[in-house]
Amino acid sequence: MRIGLLRRREIIFLSGGAAVWPLAVRAQQTAPAVIGFLHDGSPESRAHLIASFRQGLADSGLIDGRNVLIEFGWGQDQVDRMPSLAADMVHRQVAVIVTFGGPGVALAAKAATSTIPIVFQVGVDPVKLGLVASLNRPGGNATGVSYLSHELGPKRLGLLRELIPAGADVVVLDNPKSAVAEIALEQMQTAASAVGQQISVLHVSNKDEINAAFPVMAQKPAPALLIITDALFTGRRVQLAITAARYGIPAIYTSREFAEAGGLMSYGANLPDVYREVGTYAGRILKGTKPADLPVIQPTKFEFVINLATAKALGLDIPATLLARADEVIE
Repeated sequence: MRIGLLRRREIIFLSGGAAVWPLAVRAQQTAPAVIGFLHDGSPESRAHLIASFRQGLADSGLIDGRNVLIEFGWGQDQVDRMPSLAADMVHRQVAVIVTFGGPGVALAAKAATSTIPIVFQVGVDPVKLGLVASLNRPGGNATGVSYLSHELGPKRLGLLRELIPAGADVVVLDNPKSAVAEIALEQMQTAASAVGQQISVLHVSNKDEINAAFPVMAQKPAPALLIITDALFTGRRVQLAITAARYGIPAIYTSREFAEAGGLMSYGANLPDVYREVGTYAGRILKGTKPADLPVIQPTKFEFVINLATAKALGLDIPATLLARADEVIE
């Protein structure tokens, strides 16, 4: 009986009927691909964004813990840690590196490897950063999503000016450790000069400096706040919203997460969509597509969100023209 059974298996295999069996064995023996996930922030306030990234992977049939593994490297708001974290991912020989947060994360990954595929998320032009040769034909080992957040600074300034009185002092908050802080500030100063708006700049790089900045703002005549896009601020959005409300300072932020946390207004790309797109690209690369063949994605829609409850708490009347243009009003 046993000999006959063995012969039957041999006959089935030779006839092609059991050709799937050795493939299944090989599949079980193949270790899941490892994705190196780099971020200069912290995970505590980004659970929904990580979920969106995983959804992008799932769109390609890749499930974390099943047929792919994600290794996380968090900078904890210390961008100077990114080169060593990127080098560690290269040492582990991950299959692809995805980068989130400030542009310094993508630059660190790019400096660490010219062979491992990189999918980035940056808020500035990746061509100017030197990450890709062009948007349509990235070349090299990197591609990703450019959500143009820094370029939207002048638009945010315009929206804020519709709310604040003439002669108000707009304070720009930036993180000087950002790789593009100087460029972003130059853009903002140029835009402010074009409309005759006075602005002042406060540099902060940690939570204590954020708290210390608000008493300085409060001393200015009719202050209003505008922030430069940075992972530090996204991770500290609740702190920013609460402290701005405590000092009665109207502010506009860079994504809807701020308005949902109690910030007055926000204008920018939908971050969960951005994270999902990065996951989709990572999945396509793991399926065999080369980064050089994937054009850099740019959002075509930006969200303007107003928190009406915060406006009422600040004693502000939002102009009807501004409310009419909002994509969402939080009551």
